[in-house]
Amino acid sequence: MGTPSTSIDAKLRTWIQKQPLFFVGSAPLAKRGHVNVSPKGPIGSLRVLDAKTLAYLDVVGSGAETIAHVRENGRIVVMLCAFAGPPRIVRVHGRGEIVLARSRRFAALLARGKFEDPGLPEARRAIVVVHVRRVADSCGYGVPLMRFEATRPQLPAWCEKKLARHGPTALDDYQATKNAKSLDGLPAIDPP
Repeated sequence: MGTPSTSIDAKLRTWIQKQPLFFVGSAPLAKRGHVNVSPKGPIGSLRVLDAKTLAYLDVVGSGAETIAHVRENGRIVVMLCAFAGPPRIVRVHGRGEIVLARSRRFAALLARGKFEDPGLPEARRAIVVVHVRRVADSCGYGVPLMRFEATRPQLPAWCEKKLARHGPTALDDYQATKNAKSLDGLPAIDPP
């Protein structure tokens, strides 16, 4: 197990960009609230902006738990596992910040990150910025060796189908009904 750090060095940055996916964890303040862990990808949608800042491009989905939790309390962790090569798990803990797609800062942050877009531009929901507080790694001996085949084509296809059937506001309408609140009723995506 490595020594915890408060920043992401160049070696770790290179390792992060080689992983096939990442996971995001968050939780509400309420004792009975639901803890959330989400797999995310492709890895190009995650960027190390600098030694103290990580960010990922968030796209429309069936829920908006991470956004709701970060809006409520800012707590977030990003975890990556080595599924090939030497075993390793890295957790990046920090304070999250949500930059919604319709905010003024979004375009500049999108350009800065040069994110790989896992869907269509209309599917972009937010950029989740993580202000790094703690970086720790562990052995990863329990993580299986796995081969990456490909990214799944379903998200862009689903978005295209929704837009074709329901018009240019289809994804905004979907978010207004499916992403407005978390499972625990916390505000997530505000309607446009």
